[in-house]
Amino acid sequence: MLPEAIAQKLARMDAQFAEMEAKLGEPEVMADHNAVRDLSIKRAAIEPVVDAYRELTRLRAEAEDLEAAIAGDDAELAELAREELPGLIEQATELVERVKASLVTADDRRVGSVILELRAGTGGDEAGLWCRDLLNMYAKYAAKKGWSFEEMDLTADPSVGGVRHAVINVKGEGVFVELGFEAGVHSVKRVPATETQGRVHTSTATVAVLPEPTEVEVAIDWANDVTEHVTTAQGPGGQNVNKVATAVHLIHNPTGIEVRMQESKSQAQNREKARRLLRARLYEIERDRQAAERAAERKGQIGTGGRSEKIRVYRYQDNIVADQRLDTKFQTTKIVVEADLAPMFEALVEQETARRLAEL
Repeated sequence: MLPEAIAQKLARMDAQFAEMEAKLGEPEVMADHNAVRDLSIKRAAIEPVVDAYRELTRLRAEAEDLEAAIAGDDAELAELAREELPGLIEQATELVERVKASLVTADDRRVGSVILELRAGTGGDEAGLWCRDLLNMYAKYAAKKGWSFEEMDLTADPSVGGVRHAVINVKGEGVFVELGFEAGVHSVKRVPATETQGRVHTSTATVAVLPEPTEVEVAIDWANDVTEHVTTAQGPGGQNVNKVATAVHLIHNPTGIEVRMQESKSQAQNREKARRLLRARLYEIERDRQAAERAAERKGQIGTGGRSEKIRVYRYQDNIVADQRLDTKFQTTKIVVEADLAPMFEALVEQETARRLAEL
């Protein structure tokens, strides 16, 4: 019932699952909190697929026994087998569809850490306020999900209380499955707090969602491929911020990618955060390259979810949030104020799963 390529991938995942279970029982792994968390997330990501695959293997063996009984000499046993086989095949067919659906999201579920980059777009001060509102929305949703929410870097606009740029690390089970849909341009139509005549303005903020890879997944020659500059921080702040050289500026020479980090007063902490962000950006480039190759093979590509694409419009006067990928509309009060993102994410996951299944 399964194509050979899918069957082989499932068998590999079964072996990986057994390997992860064995590692979680090793004393040196159990003593490392981060290793346990990362392994647990990856294990949980493929557990539904592996469980369904094992059940399917059991059903296949049972079906073979029934077919052998039908071909045997015992007429009574053959008749019982004939009656039971159709129900078992129907059960297996339904299970195959479940296996496929779990399989196409399993890789996303293995990603237990993402870096969100939010930038105020067009719209002046209001764009900064809108960027701040999106940041608060994600913080509330992360709290609901029990995810960690670490502010890695933030450039505020002290004049009106907005945010020009923010880099956030979110960790937890299923973070990329859901937050991966947030990459793109978020457009808001509302009367800004700075507007004195009650006119509706349109402003934007961009969101990038970068899966945070491990050092094993992205190898960087820090000594030869990366140029590092240590400078004083830019923007508002006290004497320490502006006069002590703690800001770190990294340039990846092969790609030209640049990363700056200045949030912490510690040069070492800024360097560690900058390296994490650089690693995530390089990982994103490799993922995009692989996705482009797959798209070329199937001779067509839908939206990439990139930062240049408008994915959602928030219309405050109508209390409507319109996601460009869905027919269903949502309420701004639910989405932005209450951070009730689950129904929208569920619809997006269902749609993406169906699309990926169609490509199998």
